[in-house]
Amino acid sequence: MRVSPASRLAVILVSPETPENIGLAARGMANAGVADLRFVGVEAPLPAEAYRTAVHAEGILDAARFFPALAEAVADRRLVFASTARARRNVPLLPLAEAVERVAEYPETTPVGLVFGNERTGLSGPDLLLSNFRFHIPQAARQPSYNLGVAVTLTLYAMAGGRRIPRTPAREAPLSLAEQEEAIRRFQALLDSRGFMHDTNRAFIEERVGDIFRRMVLTEKDRNIILALFRTAIGARTGRKDKTEGGELCPTK
Repeated sequence: MRVSPASRLAVILVSPETPENIGLAARGMANAGVADLRFVGVEAPLPAEAYRTAVHAEGILDAARFFPALAEAVADRRLVFASTARARRNVPLLPLAEAVERVAEYPETTPVGLVFGNERTGLSGPDLLLSNFRFHIPQAARQPSYNLGVAVTLTLYAMAGGRRIPRTPAREAPLSLAEQEEAIRRFQALLDSRGFMHDTNRAFIEERVGDIFRRMVLTEKDRNIILALFRTAIGARTGRKDKTEGGELCPTK
């Protein structure tokens, strides 16, 4: 069965402040045929003001799910794109059109998460980095940013309702984000075991290593090969089989 691109998209709103914006985001989702709405930092039930602007999208609000942290909200996604209006040092930023093209490179069954931050402050640094790619919506004028509901609507129109991007040969489906994060922790542990990280550089190295591997969008085969390379390199330097992570090379497939 051919899966509609809209069915694989989930919208994650992190600490939205204005109920009316929540309703407008849900309305934009309904326009694009997207039904999976998730909240971080918001408690149920949603206020009545959200329903007043969610014209014909009340069912999306009723079915929304609530999570205590972003990591849990995106754990089942295999590709995660975070929206930001600000360029940040050491954080590569894609225009929306390029983000759409990246999504089109993967099988149509690949679950995708689209993360949007607070209207005033956007996403925090740690939340922004908990994604494979960061994107922005270009603007013609010097506005600070788009309204949250408008940003969600424009993104979903580009992803699911706008001009169809010609499909390229599909990449291999990536691991879920939870599995990608676990692999990153294992890479970092291997580096730490060889003294590569210490108190003065630990935060920087962990952030950079995490960002590099998230942008790789790791597949199971990628993870296994990289772990094997790490362990082989460590074993070559020490002249013995590495005992980290049980000492077994991860099999490649």
